[in-house]
Amino acid sequence: MPFLKSHTDKSGPADVFNAYPEIYRHWAEMGQALINGPSPLTPGEREMIQGFVAGLLNCQFAYVAHSAAAVARGIEPGTVEKLVADVATAPVSAKLKPLLALVKKLVLQPTQVSQADADAVFAAGWDEQAYHSAVACTARMTFMTKIVHGHGFIPMSPERAKVNAEHRAKAGYVGLYPKLGK
Repeated sequence: MPFLKSHTDKSGPADVFNAYPEIYRHWAEMGQALINGPSPLTPGEREMIQGFVAGLLNCQFAYVAHSAAAVARGIEPGTVEKLVADVATAPVSAKLKPLLALVKKLVLQPTQVSQADADAVFAAGWDEQAYHSAVACTARMTFMTKIVHGHGFIPMSPERAKVNAEHRAKAGYVGLYPKLGK
């Protein structure tokens, strides 16, 4: 059960964002730009990274939501789960693996990230914009897991996550929060 009396079993970050639009309007706009804006990574790959981070942090609410969002954006079902289990054997391109290894290290051992990790990403053919996109997606999802865990939100069903993911793909991140209008 969520920790605040104003939240229900179906509450999630949208309830927090809509309650505090002066704080979260810009955050939603950043999420929109981060996932749907220019990047060498596809929106699906960026959603996949968010689901991967949520899985590594054991945030079931965000894991279910962003795994579904990755699938809605063209990532093969089950990929995020396989990444959480083992990046080396996950069904992603060899080019993505150093980037995803960086993400995992940034989540689980952030003080251990080194130039060698960055060099592996660049050696795989990624540029600085791709590197930044991966780091920013990781940072965004780390923040979001704190919102979810701090409010005690209950994971949604896979069916609801699928519907929400399809809506997110069409409406974008700002469109998820009706009270954040400009």
